[in-house]
Amino acid sequence: MPSNSAPLATPETGAPTDKDTLAPVPKPHASAPVNEHRFDIDLMRLICSCAVILGHVAGAFILAVDREEENGPSAYWAGHIADGLNQFAVPMFFAMAGWAALMGAPPRDSARMWQRIIRNGLPLYVWTAAYLAWAWLRDTNDRPMTELGVDAIFGSVQPAYHLWFLYAYIPIIMALGFVVLIRSGQRPWGLGVALLVVATLPHILATVSEFTGWSAPPVGWGFGTYSVAYAVIGAMLFALPGGLSRRGRWLMVPLIVVSGIGAVYWDTQVHYVIPNAHPFVAILTFSLLMLVSRVRVPERWRPRLTKLAAAAMGAYMVHVFFVEELVKRWVDADGGPLVSGGMLLAMFAMTTVLSYGVSLLWGKLGLRRWLG
Repeated sequence: MPSNSAPLATPETGAPTDKDTLAPVPKPHASAPVNEHRFDIDLMRLICSCAVILGHVAGAFILAVDREEENGPSAYWAGHIADGLNQFAVPMFFAMAGWAALMGAPPRDSARMWQRIIRNGLPLYVWTAAYLAWAWLRDTNDRPMTELGVDAIFGSVQPAYHLWFLYAYIPIIMALGFVVLIRSGQRPWGLGVALLVVATLPHILATVSEFTGWSAPPVGWGFGTYSVAYAVIGAMLFALPGGLSRRGRWLMVPLIVVSGIGAVYWDTQVHYVIPNAHPFVAILTFSLLMLVSRVRVPERWRPRLTKLAAAAMGAYMVHVFFVEELVKRWVDADGGPLVSGGMLLAMFAMTTVLSYGVSLLWGKLGLRRWLG
């Protein structure tokens, strides 16, 4: 008969035992505190934001030689090495999204989930409008601004090319949040309808085009299998209660180096740009995740780190302005290895400082909701 009494203890050990078999009852694993602030994830967010900036600065060097080594070998290789080593950034953002939605800060109700969607979606369209207006003032739009604006409702457009990520990021946090709410016994009907619209949007537009003759724009909303895999595996790895030992962390470094070299090889010898779903990118991403996850951030660094992590999205949004207006104007395709390498590092530092500087500024002005 079931009993509500506590497990007995053996005289020899005093450990809890099962009442019938006297077998020791295993102790439950310690888990992370609820609502624990993860400074290691703040650090990862900062690393990934800077990596995206590095990748776009590197891309300016690659484009300066028209993607051909003979047009400037030093600029070509400086760009490709920097670009190859930053390929973890987008997958890691998916991993952090998975951890936040499933483990770190799961939504408590539909209203909270919609707040997250708006927090990411509002800056997406504000910055799209800003980039389109900027290109219109410079007379660099390849089509009328109204057409580009309509297209931007459904997917990223030039010159806001870097914002493609949010058209995948928002649906995946919607899907994960929907699952969490269902598991908690709620019925988030509005969120379910929104997901259904996202899933069927290409076919909705195709149907409209069939009856009206309107040339429907391509749809960027949605996510692939690879992004789901990064999100759920990343959530699991970030949620491990204890990080790697010092020795285990050092073992991640060779994996990062080898997979980074593999990404550079693929970019230069096979196809540029390496897909986010490539094994080299996956190994690079999860090795870096395990290297940084649960690393202890010194207390004196934590306030500044949290402040910079809060400005990371804004820096991501604005940095392309500086890449297009400054970096691309100043890249020297004819310099030697030292000149190209030094220039790339200098351009990266300049773009990062400017991007974080203006993001911190509008954060102080209370514009984070609008500008990220």
